[in-house]
Amino acid sequence: MDAHLTVDQVWKAYGAGEPVVRDVSFGLAQGQFMTLLGPSGSGKTTTLMMVAGFEQPTRGRIVARGRDISQLPPHQRDFGVVFQGYALFPHMSVQENVEFALRMRRVDRHVRRTRALDMLDKVGLADFAHRRPRELSGGQQQRVALARALAFEPDLLLLDEPLAALDKKMRETLQSEIKDLQRKTGVSVLFITHDQDEAMMMSDVIAVMENGRVAQIDTPEQVYNHPVDRFVATFLGETNLLACEVLRADGSLLRVRLSDTVTGLTRPGKTGSSAAGPAILSLRPEAVRLLAPGEQADTVVDAVVLERVFLGQQTRYTLHALGQTLVALCNPAAIPAATQGTAVRIGWSRDAGQLLATTD
Repeated sequence: MDAHLTVDQVWKAYGAGEPVVRDVSFGLAQGQFMTLLGPSGSGKTTTLMMVAGFEQPTRGRIVARGRDISQLPPHQRDFGVVFQGYALFPHMSVQENVEFALRMRRVDRHVRRTRALDMLDKVGLADFAHRRPRELSGGQQQRVALARALAFEPDLLLLDEPLAALDKKMRETLQSEIKDLQRKTGVSVLFITHDQDEAMMMSDVIAVMENGRVAQIDTPEQVYNHPVDRFVATFLGETNLLACEVLRADGSLLRVRLSDTVTGLTRPGKTGSSAAGPAILSLRPEAVRLLAPGEQADTVVDAVVLERVFLGQQTRYTLHALGQTLVALCNPAAIPAATQGTAVRIGWSRDAGQLLATTD
């Protein structure tokens, strides 16, 4: 799949200071929804600003449809941008706000009116065209900002944490609406967030950023199930980190020692460590099961329940096992409740974990 946008070995430093973006490279395909995910200060917004043209790279190239746009000003890039702040013009109506980018491009009045009303219909605000922004809720204002960014049919849509200021319910509603709108229009999207659930729900591809670099880039499933290092494993969701020792390869399995237990793990694919010696096993809480009497699993260890919290569809168990604290998320309908202080057996399948090098 050819890249619609290519960010090629891009660096950004301010003056003589340390680079805030370090050798970042990725490709965004036509119609793809890519998210730059990372904590504050990881370089994701600076990267987006360079793509948008509000910042220029210190080194490296940004290429759109085969053309180097690294030094072009924002208005020559034909990208739609939506920030966390809605930046709507308070003296204009909703329709006039949506028409604004078209008017700046000297689009015929009739055409821009038709496009604006069409986009307002797509975001569910056709009946609000003549209202002022102050008469709208936060979620409605964000829909207007999206409609304005899409009305001129941009080559790329850049979204910088556009939902961060909204409450949880409205944020979840707009997540679905943005993804649906993106599918309908076919626009390529580069999205910025620090919210892991948001990234997992909306993205075709996630690039996890740490300290100005891309730590891992892959599908949400791959990044979650096969993190390349400790940072990705712990940032994208909750995980148990178990010290272990890789003993040897045994066919399709690795023989691994966990405390006084020797078990087999599926050999890693394109990510993960398989070298003999000390390693870390990343094991997601939902992969850990409390076993019924007589039930078996690929790996079985003894544990003691430290805490039990009922969460509706899941029960969260904090356990002491293998000399440390582990967390398990279990289906409460599948197992009998185990109370604090109860001795239990826990287990997981051989393909449930990801081995990480101890240097990560």
